[in-house]
Amino acid sequence: MMKMDLLSMMIGVLILLIGVLIGVAFLVLLERKVLGYIQIRKGPNKVGFMGLLQPFSDAIKLFSKEQVYLNSSNYIFYYFSPVLSFMLSLMMWMVVPYYFNMISFNLGVLFFLCCMSLGVYTVMIAGWSSNTSYSLLGGLRGVAQTISYEVSLILIMLSSIILILDFNLMKFFEYQMLIWFIFLMFPLSLCFLSSLMAEVNRTPFDFAEGESELVSGFNTEYSSGGFALIFLAEYSSILFMSMLFVILHMGGYDLSLMFYLKVIMISFIFIWIRGTLPRYRYDKLMYLCWKSYLPISLNYLLFFVGLKMIMN
Repeated sequence: MMKMDLLSMMIGVLILLIGVLIGVAFLVLLERKVLGYIQIRKGPNKVGFMGLLQPFSDAIKLFSKEQVYLNSSNYIFYYFSPVLSFMLSLMMWMVVPYYFNMISFNLGVLFFLCCMSLGVYTVMIAGWSSNTSYSLLGGLRGVAQTISYEVSLILIMLSSIILILDFNLMKFFEYQMLIWFIFLMFPLSLCFLSSLMAEVNRTPFDFAEGESELVSGFNTEYSSGGFALIFLAEYSSILFMSMLFVILHMGGYDLSLMFYLKVIMISFIFIWIRGTLPRYRYDKLMYLCWKSYLPISLNYLLFFVGLKMIMN
C-alpha cells in the first residue's frame, strides 16, 4: 500500500508539473497577445491557429540554440542558478491544497515563504556568477528589492492568517464563504497585489532587468536553455502568485470554473499593468516599501491581533 501511495503521489506531482508548464506557455501567449492589442498590433498569429502553437515553437527554438559560456564566469554557479530558480518556482506549487492523491500541507504558508526567500539567492548568484558589471548590478538591485518587499508581504499574509488562525491554505475557503477577505481589508489587498509584483520583478518594479540602463539586468549573459529556465521560473511564479492572491483574498481554493476565472483575471492584471505603466524610479520603489507598505501592514496586523483578542 505504501508503494502505491508513493506511486500515486509521484504521478500527481508529474501531472501538476506538466499542468504548470502548459499554463505558463499559454500565459506567455496571453501576455504577448494582450500587449500586442494594447500597442495596436496583432501579436503572434502565424504558428498554428491564431498563434496558439507559438509558445511551443519558442520553447523548441530556445532549447535547441547553442549555450554560450563566458570565460570569466564562475561556471558551476552560472550553470546551476537558472535550474535552481526553476526548481524553486515549481516547488511552491506543492502547497496548493489538492483534493486527491497529493501531499496536504498543514504548514503550507510557511513552506511557501521558505521557497520564496530562497528565490532571492538564485537572482543574486545568477548576477554575481556572470562576472559582468550589468549582471552584478541587476542581481544586487533584485536582491535589495525582493528582500524589502518580502517583509511587507509576510506581514500582510500574517494579517490573513491571524483571521483564520491556521497555516493551511485549504482553510481560507471555509472562512470566506460569506465574505471575501478583499472586502474586509481592501487597502491591504491592493498593497499585497503590488508587493507580489515587486516580488516577481514585474513592471513597474522590474529593476532586476532594467533594459533602459542595464541591458537586460541579472540575466544579460544567459542565452538559450539558461534564459528559458529563468523565463519559465518568472512566469510560473506569476501564475502561482495570482492563485495565492485568489486563495488569500478572493474566496479561497475550490475546483470550480469561477476559481480559474479569478486566477486568469489576476494574471491579466499583471499583464495589463505591464502594458500601461512606466517603470518606477528605484529610490521611490524603496521608499514605497519602507515608508508606506510596512507601516500600513504593521498597523493592520496590530488591528487584527486586537480584534481577535476582543472576539475571544
